[in-house]
Amino acid sequence: MRITIIFFLFLFPALAVSQSLPSVISKNATLKQIAIGYTFTEGPAVDERGNVYFTDQPNNRILKWSTEGKIEVYMENAGRANGLYIDHEGNLLACADEKNELWKISPNKEITVLLKDFEGKKFNGPNDLWVDPKGGIYFTDPFYKRPYWTRTEKEIEKENVYYLSPDQKTVTVAATGFVRPNGIIGNSKGKKLYVADINDGKTYVFKINPDGSLSDRKLFVEMGSDGMTIDHKGNLYLTGKGVTIFNKRGKKVGQIEIAEKWTANVTFGGEEQETLFITAMQSLYTLNMKVHGVRWDPKKMKRLNNPKDARQFPASFDGDRR
Repeated sequence: MRITIIFFLFLFPALAVSQSLPSVISKNATLKQIAIGYTFTEGPAVDERGNVYFTDQPNNRILKWSTEGKIEVYMENAGRANGLYIDHEGNLLACADEKNELWKISPNKEITVLLKDFEGKKFNGPNDLWVDPKGGIYFTDPFYKRPYWTRTEKEIEKENVYYLSPDQKTVTVAATGFVRPNGIIGNSKGKKLYVADINDGKTYVFKINPDGSLSDRKLFVEMGSDGMTIDHKGNLYLTGKGVTIFNKRGKKVGQIEIAEKWTANVTFGGEEQETLFITAMQSLYTLNMKVHGVRWDPKKMKRLNNPKDARQFPASFDGDRR
């Protein structure tokens, strides 16, 4: 088994920023390499208490960073999981690349295969996913040929975005016409969905309709992405060569340089979702932010983590003012 070496005080000053980035990053914040020694980190996902799960995909395991600052192996034999997401019931959803499946992992680590094919054909390889407010699951299905697969060719020619209905009974093609879709994220209102076409160097935004279908496809930025996340001000974070930040109008507002060949994915975590977690090659990085993520309601997170000292939020605040 590969030994994981943990560092908690490896700091990287001198972030490359634009003039507007100080409004996003905390004053005097430094990029911290909090863990190293993996093969390729991916798929960070935050739970309701602020813990962050991520994958070491080549080593077939899922790891967990806790709000206490500890990192441990959460699951071995993890289906070669890539992208992760926590659903509304606290289950860990995983794009299980080993057999091109979509998994649900219960808090007791019981595995349910939600999807294994579409119309009798194997998926290309579910890669990244997002859960809408109703519980429906959008996921990207690019084809990255893996050395551990026995098959060598696609069974589904097009590389699509799919939607699994909230009752988990129906899966449909939500969007097509990509070269290689990869990163995906929606806003907390469930009104917009962003999809990155990494091989075409573009990221699109769609309108999400009440039935889960997508419409009004628009080019958001001329840049693709591996993974992505969004903050409460509507800024979109794309990955690849570090982390590139765009405001909700598609204007670049900053760049976070990571001293790695590739930056795979990003999410907000911690007790108040004010820490940016970045997976890059063999490492996991963090950066303290002024903005916060929108996966969970900040009021509820406060009650869970600090029940006797919960910060008061306006009654109308739901974590996304866009």
